[in-house]
Amino acid sequence: MIPALAIAAWSGTGKTTLLKKLIPALCGQGIRPGLIKHTHHNMDIDKPGKDSYELRKAGAAQTIVASSQRWALMTETPDEPELNLAYLMSRMDASRLDMVLVEGFKHEAVAKILLFRQDCGHSEEELTIDKHVIAIASDVPLTVNVPLLDINDIPQIAAFIMRWLGR
Repeated sequence: MIPALAIAAWSGTGKTTLLKKLIPALCGQGIRPGLIKHTHHNMDIDKPGKDSYELRKAGAAQTIVASSQRWALMTETPDEPELNLAYLMSRMDASRLDMVLVEGFKHEAVAKILLFRQDCGHSEEELTIDKHVIAIASDVPLTVNVPLLDINDIPQIAAFIMRWLGR
């Protein structure tokens, strides 16, 4: 199984912003990260008017779009319960990855770094630190019983993840 690490936080805390900086830092350390992002929105990666979109909307239960640079599998799941993280990870090619970064999925039983920003409308007391939380990245000092990382220090966070991976 590929090691998975979730970056979890309240909306507006900067999960995507952090990941956009962290992924290149990990790649620079020789790590091949995959990414699974959870969204509460009805998202679509395809575009109306494109052949793949029109064929999928015509009723294809699964659609693969492929080019020489990338491919994507879209699976229609309107009448199914929301998929869990383990299932989604099983769809990834473990031979091409060293780890999977997960944005969201804060209620899944997976290792997590929680993010906390002082000006995001939540207090330190609202943090849910369970047995899966391996660290907290914050912009202010916190009194916690897990490692505290500087949310703005990408090299520090990357080094922590490298140690967690055993590299």
